[in-house]
Amino acid sequence: MKKFKYNFIIVLLPALILAAAFSFNKYSKKPASVSKFEDFTLYDYEGAKHSLSDYKDSTAIVIFFIATRCPVSNAYNDRMESLYKKYSKKGIAFIGINPNKQEDVEEVKEHAKENNLSFTILKDHKNIIADKFDASVTPEAYVLNGNFELLYHGRIDDSRRESDVSTNDLSNALNEILSGKEVSDPETKAFGCSIKRI
Repeated sequence: MKKFKYNFIIVLLPALILAAAFSFNKYSKKPASVSKFEDFTLYDYEGAKHSLSDYKDSTAIVIFFIATRCPVSNAYNDRMESLYKKYSKKGIAFIGINPNKQEDVEEVKEHAKENNLSFTILKDHKNIIADKFDASVTPEAYVLNGNFELLYHGRIDDSRRESDVSTNDLSNALNEILSGKEVSDPETKAFGCSIKRI
């Protein structure tokens, strides 16, 4: 009988551990994102210095965390450029940030030229700014006001394939901001390639 109980416990123990782990992952929540950010300074691929405070007089500031090698981020290159061309005329600033450790400045520069990306793209060496923003994937969008308070965070839209897009989340948020409204859906789930940190 004792041997039976011992064997039963040996068999049951891994299942209990897995059940506990599943329960934790299902119900635990990621710590809340920062609601207000500090000024920061990074350099673009031409060596020019840019600070977040340079854009504080904009109606809003859009920050994209992007990559050169991520197929999901690359699927959004044209959409990011289109958003920049449309909304920069309306007083909204756009900043791209590349935080991936294996993508150096020259690669970022070549990638921008090859994909006709004309908005500012900064290199986040050692992913310091990505860590401060708690960014997880590329592409991932943040929209701040002039006080660097978070207005929107998440995806650009709801499909990697442009033809399948049904919700233009970022555009919707920007339109509401331009109309003086509160963003009705300020948090969506970003998807893409994980940021390759040091």
